[in-house]
Amino acid sequence: MPKQQKTSTFTWEGVNRRGQNTKGEIVALNSAYAKAQLRKQGIEPRKVKKATEPLFGIGGKSSKKIKSSDITFFTRQMATMVKAGVPLVQSFDIVSDSADNRAMRDIITEIRDSVSSGNDFAEALRQHPKHFDDLTCNLIESGEQAGTLQTMLDKVALYKEKSEALKAKMKKALMYPVITLFVAFVVTIILLVKVVPSFEQMFNNFGAELPAPTQFVVNISEITQEYYLYFIAILVITVTAFYQAYKKSKSFKDRVQASLLGVPVFGDLIIKAAVARFARVLSTTFAAGVPLVDALDSVAGAVGNSVYRDAVYKIKEDVASGQQIHLSMRSAKIFPNMVVQMTSIGEESGALDEMLGKAADYYEEEVDNAVDSLTAMIEPAMMVFLGVVIGGLIVAMYLPIFQMGDVV
Repeated sequence: MPKQQKTSTFTWEGVNRRGQNTKGEIVALNSAYAKAQLRKQGIEPRKVKKATEPLFGIGGKSSKKIKSSDITFFTRQMATMVKAGVPLVQSFDIVSDSADNRAMRDIITEIRDSVSSGNDFAEALRQHPKHFDDLTCNLIESGEQAGTLQTMLDKVALYKEKSEALKAKMKKALMYPVITLFVAFVVTIILLVKVVPSFEQMFNNFGAELPAPTQFVVNISEITQEYYLYFIAILVITVTAFYQAYKKSKSFKDRVQASLLGVPVFGDLIIKAAVARFARVLSTTFAAGVPLVDALDSVAGAVGNSVYRDAVYKIKEDVASGQQIHLSMRSAKIFPNMVVQMTSIGEESGALDEMLGKAADYYEEEVDNAVDSLTAMIEPAMMVFLGVVIGGLIVAMYLPIFQMGDVV
């Protein structure tokens, strides 16, 4: 694949066609490209400068404020407006007014200005690559060229809504154990640093040897009191370093994603989600008339896992050389037989998009069921875990009190 040139975010100030002062952000290769894009939108730039990068990648304006749900809302509203026969430029104004997110309103205004100055809708979206992926731009471009923008916007909106629903299910499965473990960690630290020392002072007045469990907890408490700030600092540094490495290092991210497939329970959930994305995106793009080889590029960027991404790129090479897609999928050995068989039937019957859509529906439902089962399984497991950890500490502290009669 050709290497993409790195783009940057630039803040700008200028004057629009109506003579009004305006400002905003734009993504471009450099300031010269940024000025050229602004002039295409009918804006005469007065000041263009590169936006400062936030410390540790936190606090950036666009990335912080605009969520994927905002983009999904935008596509659905635009699909509704165009379907109702509202002119495209007027649709932008209506959707912008209904958006609660100020940053999203700014993006919509920039897109409207770009379209008003003569650019295609897809080209206007490509000026904001952080928020509109290649799949969205390619589908809308296909719709504009074929005169089916209304249909294509509806497909994009449906794809975005399905993707958001799948993402929400995955978050639901992962957040519960993470939050529970975090609460257990905080409560344990508080008990060891604040509560156990009070009991230890009382135990010293007993004049008797402490039970082994109690002595063990007291020893742990003494270590924790002395080093707990270091423990917390190490934990924060480790999590931050992992996050930054995962975000910035492609090789590290690929290794993590590949290893996650082997994690019990969660690995199966990730596989089903990747297969669902594969089938949904390929069905959507193929139904939109995008050539299969080009569609596979969009699929590779949407599956969400490095193993499946690399497999899709290999499938693309095989398909480009004339091989049927279901044969390449079978040789990859990571796609379920049902998906391979449905793809084969779709190729033979000429209804590939329909069969892949059914496969996507099936695996999205499988993800939903897996999340419900996982949640039902995790809840008692977390209760037992908390009971053993927190309850164990409390019981260990009360053992000497139960034996107080022997001391007296």
